[in-house]
Amino acid sequence: MESRKIKDLLYEQVARVGKAASSPKRLELLDLLSQGEKTVEALASAASIDIKLASAHLKVLKEGRLVEARRDGRFIAYRLAGADVAGLWVNLRTVAEEHLVELRVALGQIFAAPERLTAETRISLLDKARQGKVIVIDVRPEIEYRAGHLPFARSMPLAEIERHLPDLPADKEIVAYCRGPFCLMSDEAVRLLRKRGYRASKISDGVAEWVMQGLPLDVSPLT
Repeated sequence: MESRKIKDLLYEQVARVGKAASSPKRLELLDLLSQGEKTVEALASAASIDIKLASAHLKVLKEGRLVEARRDGRFIAYRLAGADVAGLWVNLRTVAEEHLVELRVALGQIFAAPERLTAETRISLLDKARQGKVIVIDVRPEIEYRAGHLPFARSMPLAEIERHLPDLPADKEIVAYCRGPFCLMSDEAVRLLRKRGYRASKISDGVAEWVMQGLPLDVSPLT
């Protein structure tokens, strides 16, 4: 009986993580925090929920030891408890994509199906970007870009693409990425760029997926 109690306790502790992640909005918050530290207000805005509800979800995630909080003046900022938490989100999403046809159908309805990178195509993309054969653009907000971005990527937030068009060479392929396959900002960027005559596509990778493959990120800290 004593061994049974110990075994039950072990599973119970692991289940704390599952319980903390058992909400669509909490998963979205983990996805957002995979892009970098954010205040409660920023998370609430990005997830389209009110601050009170965002705080309640973050409390559950904190109790599950998936996020950590710190006070930043009069604001409270949250970050993932570790890079492995971003990996947890990516792995969970990947398993869901593999086994849930409903999710695959929903993804298929997105404007432009993103290119699914393999180990080889990730290295190939990195080499092409290094050589200037393709232009990789990060269409997330600049603060997320500064926290970590794919090597050789240019920061080009979706709201600012129009004014950056003169900086993009018309004779090279443009590859856009944002927060991963569930992010639609890159779809809008591709639509706009193609409308302007650019050869543009998007990839499914975001920074969390890149790190999961053991690939480096570049950081541009605020000065």
